[in-house]
Amino acid sequence: MPNKKAAIKDLKQTKKRTLRNSLVKRNIKEIIKKGTKAVAKGEKVDAIAKELQKAVDKAVKNNIIKANTGNRKKSRFASMVKKTASTPKAEAKK
Repeated sequence: MPNKKAAIKDLKQTKKRTLRNSLVKRNIKEIIKKGTKAVAKGEKVDAIAKELQKAVDKAVKNNIIKANTGNRKKSRFASMVKKTASTPKAEAKK
């Protein structure tokens, strides 16, 4: 436990920030899971992709996640959507 007043205040601020940051990260993970389930069902994912981009970009802007991490999450989600979207079209042509 910290002894000085400034250290006590810093500990309180750190706890608040950690909670806020973890909520944002959790939200991003939930959006990705929602998108994965929608892709598995064959539903449209445009709105979910836009929601993910918005959440990730905000998190990057506020330094909650790093820029490359945000780009990686968006890219992997987009490639997953593209891969599943291209599969039915190829089967329909045959």
